[in-house]
Amino acid sequence: MNATDQVSSGIISILTTDGLGGFADEAAGIIFLMMLATTLIGGIIAFNARQLIHAVQGLAVCFIGVAAIYYYLNSPFLAMMQMLIYVGAVCITISFAILLAAPEEDKKQGPPSVLSGPFGIITAGLIAFAMISLALKTEFTVMPKVNMGGMKVIGSKLLTTYSMVFELVSIVLLIAIIGSLVIGRKGRSK
Repeated sequence: MNATDQVSSGIISILTTDGLGGFADEAAGIIFLMMLATTLIGGIIAFNARQLIHAVQGLAVCFIGVAAIYYYLNSPFLAMMQMLIYVGAVCITISFAILLAAPEEDKKQGPPSVLSGPFGIITAGLIAFAMISLALKTEFTVMPKVNMGGMKVIGSKLLTTYSMVFELVSIVLLIAIIGSLVIGRKGRSK
């Protein structure tokens, strides 16, 4: 057996399911952690931003991470709706609201309360403890795939089983559009 045969047999053994299975699992885990990190980084940016427009940008990054997780979980329709509705509509609407709002005058804030720091830390610790203990006690089972999250199935469910919810969402969006038109027509006071 010459060197070329050894290399080709090595490549074939790597590309089989047994040889690539471990790498595929590791790569999928790394990709999922990257999506999770994108979501968390966007949330941290949104939470810690000093300017409101930067907070909206962080929120958009967070929503993009959530859409990536939806796509990773084999639901491309939900990922597309996440991008269209939350990133495309909500973040843009918030950006327009920031731009249309009158600038705030600088307000002098008093010193923060002595209890605000410790109270926030204790509350965050209790919530983290509750979530971690719940996650450790819960037995997670892998659910079989019912469908691929295709648009045909979701579309038929939206227009038959969940038609009332679909109509209520359209009414809420209509109210939001009318509200933005009223705000936009008034204009800025300054």
